[in-house]
Parts: sequence; structure tokens; C-alpha cells
Amino acid sequence: MSADIPLLSLREAFSRQFRRHFKALMGSPADMANPLLFFFMVVTLFPLGLGPDPERLSAMAPGLLWVVALLSSLMVSSKLFGSDYEDGSLEQLAIAPYPLSILVMGEVAAHWLATGFLLAAVSPLFGIMLGLPAAGLGVLFYSLVLGTICLTLIGAIGSALTVSIRRGGLLMSLLIIPLNVPVLIFGTTAVSEAVIGGNPQTWLTLLGGLAMGSLALVPLAISAALRVSLDN
Repeated sequence: MSADIPLLSLREAFSRQFRRHFKALMGSPADMANPLLFFFMVVTLFPLGLGPDPERLSAMAPGLLWVVALLSSLMVSSKLFGSDYEDGSLEQLAIAPYPLSILVMGEVAAHWLATGFLLAAVSPLFGIMLGLPAAGLGVLFYSLVLGTICLTLIGAIGSALTVSIRRGGLLMSLLIIPLNVPVLIFGTTAVSEAVIGGNPQTWLTLLGGLAMGSLALVPLAISAALRVSLDN
């Protein structure tokens, strides 16, 4: 970089990456709609296979909604760094005079806002479709906001490790699904506790702790994984 061009602050570098990728996502509505469509299809078809028993559907709704959210996140995470790798911009980010962990978090944040947060925002509607009691709808939303942060970050690690591998989606799934299990357990239990009148706060706190820990540590793991993939 030329000496007469001032370096951006880390916040500005992050913001530029965030805006660039968020605009790209806005320009490709299918990337945002696919996980929502998948969620809708499963929620719609599941009662046909299980039977229209409202009590049975209501009892299974917390686990079902969380499993579908996990699978939806997995479906879109495999493409997280693919376009940057193919057009060479990922290599430019790796040699830029900024921490790679900060730059890639701009892309991860845009990805979460356009997919994970959107999924959490519409999840109460899907909960109503499955007969989830009103007491569980708010907890479902908050648990998915926290949980999708974890799922997106974990998915980003898998995507970074497999970005240079053709058709690496299956390998990515094998790598990250075990890491997603605690998130799934905490989220499902929080909603179930709210439905039966228990205290979901403990489980939401655990989810929040996982989200904060992931935000602190996972960007470094993503950066290291991308450098390994670029070196291969």
C-alpha cells in the first residue's frame, strides 16, 4: 500500500467489509430466501407426516424448530467464503495491513444479519404454525438470536477449513455438527422450559455465554483456518 494513502481504522475496515457483503446479499435475494423457504417447507410438511394432533405437534415444536434452524444455518454456511476464494479477493484480504480476523468478521456479521437474525425474527410465526404456546414464542426468538450467532460462527470455521475443497459441504457438515450440539441442547431446553412454565433464564444465559465466547475466540480460528486453506 502506498505510503501516501492513510490506513483505515479497524472499525472502518470492518464496516467496509460488512457493507460490501451485505450489499452483495441484498443483490441476491435467493441466498436470503433459501433458508426461510427450507424452514417453511419443513414446518408445513412435518404435520402431514406426523399427523395433525395439536398436542403432539406442540410438544415437539421446540426441538423441531431448533433442528430446522440448525440445518438452515448449515445449508448457507457452506457458501460463506466461496465467492471471495473464487475471485481472489480472499487472498487480498490475507495480505492486507489489517488483522484477517477483523476483516472476515465483517462478512460473517453481514451473513448472520441476512440469514440468522432474519430466521430468528420469523421463527415465532413458524412456532404458531406448529401450535407452540405463546409463552414459548418470545424465548424462541431470543434463543435463536443468540443461537444463530453461535451457529454462524461455527459454520464459518467449517467453511474456512473447506473453502479450497471442491464439494466440501459434506466434510464441513461432519466437522461442525458435533460443535453445534450444545447450542441445540441449550436452545431447545430454553424453549421447552418456557412452555411448561419453568425458568428458561439459565439456558438463555448459557447460550449468551456461548455467543460471547464464540465472538471472542472464533474469529481467530476462522483467520487461522483461512490461512491454512490458502496455503494448500
